[in-house]
Amino acid sequence: MITKQLVSLFITGCISVTSFAQTDAAWLKGGANFANVSYNSDGEVDDASLLTSFHVGIMGDITIAKVFAIQPGILFTGKGAKIQSGNPSDITYYKATTNPKYIEVPVNAVIKLPLASSESNFFFGAGPYIAIGVGGKRKIEGKYLNVAFSSKEKIEYSNDDPATFDNEEGAGLGVMRRFDYGLNGTAGFQLKNGMIALNYGYGLAKLQSGSNSSEDNSNKHRVLSISVGFKL
Repeated sequence: MITKQLVSLFITGCISVTSFAQTDAAWLKGGANFANVSYNSDGEVDDASLLTSFHVGIMGDITIAKVFAIQPGILFTGKGAKIQSGNPSDITYYKATTNPKYIEVPVNAVIKLPLASSESNFFFGAGPYIAIGVGGKRKIEGKYLNVAFSSKEKIEYSNDDPATFDNEEGAGLGVMRRFDYGLNGTAGFQLKNGMIALNYGYGLAKLQSGSNSSEDNSNKHRVLSISVGFKL
């Protein structure tokens, strides 16, 4: 029941974003993601584990007042992390690269400060996002007592139902909850027909439950993005 409600909410959000984008200005945007996963209860991440990915999609720009706007969007975006134990020169070494793909719907409220030209501005703001996992892969490589091994597999998504898989969701990043949600912070410059922006996505949903279903701040997406856009 909960899953059906989330799917309905996601579809409704996508339809609303499309309608908004048609009502006012719309931007085609894309760029690089620098993704990671929080590893402790304080929500910290290991900088050495950053995974480079990408995003692409459409952002609406709905003027509410002279310096205030709502920016809904719909994006195809990559998240994930790199996990490494040891070094390639060690007799035992392990590295896992997990790159899940999502369809994401952010809705940001932004303040716009006009620059010298009336058609350009600096903007900053924040808002929530919801996302649904649609694909991605995990690559594992390493050595055990100098015997090399490697494998590639598709990421599987569950609806947080212990009966979904034979193994616990907490057993590895190869199995994740299907739905993600969180908060965005964004800032950038809009010109007449172009845009550049910086965004930070702070995930609030645990990627897995399994045996670790506590309410701490570990095991959640963290994504820094750099975007460029063009007005449609």
